[in-house]
Amino acid sequence: MQESPFLRACRRLPVSRTPVWFMRQAGRSLPEYRKVRADVPMLEACARPDMIVEITMQPVRRYDVDAAIYFSDIVVPLKAIGLDLDIKTGIGPVIADPIRNADAVKRLRELEPDDVPYVTEAVGRLVEELDGRPLIGFAGGPFTLASYLIEGGPSKNHEHTKALMYGAPELWGDLMRRLSRITLEFLKVQIEAGASAVQLFDSWVGALSAEDYRASVLPHTSWIFEQLGGLDVPRIHFGVGTGELLGLLSEAGADVVGVDWRVPLDKAAQRVQPGTALQGNLDPAMLFAPWEAVAERARDVLDRGRAAEGHIFNLGHGVLPNTDPEMLARLTHFVHEQTEQ
Repeated sequence: MQESPFLRACRRLPVSRTPVWFMRQAGRSLPEYRKVRADVPMLEACARPDMIVEITMQPVRRYDVDAAIYFSDIVVPLKAIGLDLDIKTGIGPVIADPIRNADAVKRLRELEPDDVPYVTEAVGRLVEELDGRPLIGFAGGPFTLASYLIEGGPSKNHEHTKALMYGAPELWGDLMRRLSRITLEFLKVQIEAGASAVQLFDSWVGALSAEDYRASVLPHTSWIFEQLGGLDVPRIHFGVGTGELLGLLSEAGADVVGVDWRVPLDKAAQRVQPGTALQGNLDPAMLFAPWEAVAERARDVLDRGRAAEGHIFNLGHGVLPNTDPEMLARLTHFVHEQTEQ
């Protein structure tokens, strides 16, 4: 079987067409998703193999994207080790007892494969159903997980997080090492069950300066990617608002760096390390514009993406909840049509 365009682009090899997938392609924008999830809390859905498989497959059936992304949430492994947390509609992850001292950090135990048997089952079933189409494994990056744990939920300014990072660097290091081990194990479970690639979403790391990222986050992210290095799967690294960090995200060791919509891909190609493919980066809000405007901007993304050593077409962040699914279907077809060799 010929390797998929997605995996070839990750490895910076020639492709028959530019591959496409969308962050949050499975989710709230799809009526079939809303129907399946109607009475099921998010964390329950993330622990039921039947729902994971169905929700992961929905955008593949509808859009014919070149890769599926495992349906989960970044706090699933934290829930699996016993933390008291929930995902509140319209808010996001909420932690009952924020972690802000050494005793609380010490309670973060390591994740074991037996903590997440539903992951192994769901990935195995997905690999069969996808029939050669790649499945991307998924986990949250250590800074973003730390921010949720320390703040107690989503935060605009990350003030408690930065206070701990600046004021208690040894405690910060302990927290980040524990979260890195949890993240690594969660990704390894997915890889060992059959995932073809993995993406580390360090969504909020763009809140840091380059100096702070290098000192307080890079060593931990680098360790995760280094540990994954021998497993022969492409590693993707993504964060929002990371224009000033793109070189460091690449330095951390990923094969592919995701770029948000703020930095044109030809400029991003100049910022990352040699030997790095790029993923992105149409603004998700563009999908609310008329099709002619979407097509023009998508064509520009494709043109600029030629400056990269490999390019995977994606959005610059996740699909917005009220996006018209037909626009995504049309966009997928457009990218394939424009780039078919």
